[in-house]
Amino acid sequence: MTAALYGLCSAALVGLGLYGFIVHPEPLRKILAFNLIGGGAFLLLGVVARRGAAMGFGGDPVPQALIITGLVVAFASTAVAVALLLCLPRESGRASLPSDAPAESAPDEGRH
Repeated sequence: MTAALYGLCSAALVGLGLYGFIVHPEPLRKILAFNLIGGGAFLLLGVVARRGAAMGFGGDPVPQALIITGLVVAFASTAVAVALLLCLPRESGRASLPSDAPAESAPDEGRH
């Protein structure tokens, strides 16, 4: 029963992360949404490792090693992303990324 609950929680984390990644244009929120997706994936790997141990097998060390490695990589990539985000206003003069919506511009002069 608990493995199913953890599996549902991991699916909810991935779903919330995907929703936040798609909907929010702010870069910091995209970073946080990406971390939610990673947290859901780590929880799912933990459920897989626990479920194998609950079935009478020894605890599988491979998913546990993947979780630990993934946590270290996620921390490092989040630190790099936040550092780049802090450099964004200095380089571009704006604190946010441009929107994906096409801007209405004047017709090109000289092109036919």
